[in-house]
Amino acid sequence: MRVSTLTAADVVSYRALMLEAYEQAPDAFTTTSAEREAEPESWWVKRIGSADGLTTSFGAWKADSLVGTVALEYSAKPKTRHSALVLGMYVQPHERGQSIGLALLNAAIAAASARPEILSLNLTLTDGNIPALRLYRSAGFIEWGTQPQAIRTKSGLKGKVHMSLSLSRANAGNKLLRGLCLGGGPRITRRQRQPLGSVKRRLNRCCHSPALILLSQITFAQRA
Repeated sequence: MRVSTLTAADVVSYRALMLEAYEQAPDAFTTTSAEREAEPESWWVKRIGSADGLTTSFGAWKADSLVGTVALEYSAKPKTRHSALVLGMYVQPHERGQSIGLALLNAAIAAASARPEILSLNLTLTDGNIPALRLYRSAGFIEWGTQPQAIRTKSGLKGKVHMSLSLSRANAGNKLLRGLCLGGGPRITRRQRQPLGSVKRRLNRCCHSPALILLSQITFAQRA
């Protein structure tokens, strides 16, 4: 599996995947499949955007098949261009459980972090979507409110949960993690060394970072 920034050349695959998303997960989106199916190809090309444009889309590929996607939407307004919106997250049902969604989120976070003016990322998810909530939390997003009756679904009106990620805190967590893993911090003796779970809890208290997901895969080297 590889994650890449999508371009206009990927428009056919992207359109097909997103139309599937609107059909498979209608409660996750405020737009219907019929509405999007009526959009011309030029709309989809604009939605894909570019790496340095106001919209940037990312795709997860297995061989030549696009199996997942997420997008960033930046603001051109002077008063709001310090934040970006995460939208259009979807992974095909049979490809879930393989950290594809997290890989897509990390790609989006890295791209936004590369723009110095972007200080935070925001997103919404439909209330009750527990797998999505867990995914976003694992990447460092924090929920701060719920808009009631925000979307009409077949099972009734549902709220939209608002979540945000501070990129300054994410970057601080990345630096701290690199120090722990690459020896950039103070020398650790056997007596000072702590269990991995303890280190993870300390990091989680001081910052919410996508880098924390790597902790479960780290084995600290023996140090004298």
